[in-house]
Amino acid sequence: MPQANQQGGARPVHGKMGVRRKLFTQALTGKPPRGPSRAELLAAADQRVPDLIAPGLRVLFCGINPGLYSAWARHHFARPGNRFWPALFAAEFTERLLKPDQEHHLLNSGYGITNLVERATIGSDELTDEELRKGGRVLEKKVRAFRPRAIAILGVTAYRIAFAKPHATIGAQPDGLSESLVWVLPNPSGLNAHFTPPVLAKVFRELRLRVSA
Repeated sequence: MPQANQQGGARPVHGKMGVRRKLFTQALTGKPPRGPSRAELLAAADQRVPDLIAPGLRVLFCGINPGLYSAWARHHFARPGNRFWPALFAAEFTERLLKPDQEHHLLNSGYGITNLVERATIGSDELTDEELRKGGRVLEKKVRAFRPRAIAILGVTAYRIAFAKPHATIGAQPDGLSESLVWVLPNPSGLNAHFTPPVLAKVFRELRLRVSA
């Protein structure tokens, strides 16, 4: 519970990390904005979200594939409740909590976003293994062309299939991609109950510390 200050009131949360934790929680529990209709969502199936990419990035984050909400919004990780943007902020990749439609600010800090598979689906379980393997080959070409310092793949199961690494775990991988470090992060979807927001922030922070060293 909050500690009392000398005047007997509640002591506010101080420090950068305290503010980040508060905003992280608000982002996950706040009221989402009005979204698309069911018809609009269904119309977004098989659409794509443009890559956010540039040469020489510190980290190129790679999602599995866009969900229908992101395809409708035309922004990465746009569905309310997705924990990607709060995790970036909590791990100090960004100085403020960005909204999906502010994603272009990531490039100024040396970060970008792409996907293993471009087509949008209701869930990533609709993708075939062959689509993921093909996506892995396409990603390797992107990495060779844009040469990021690290590629962070957001989903260990998708990584195992795409790159034939059945025993891969979360974290740094022994094999790079071209000359880039490969780091596997958890899927930040709100449906991924295996990773709580604090744990998600912790594993994102480990990557940031590695690429900042």
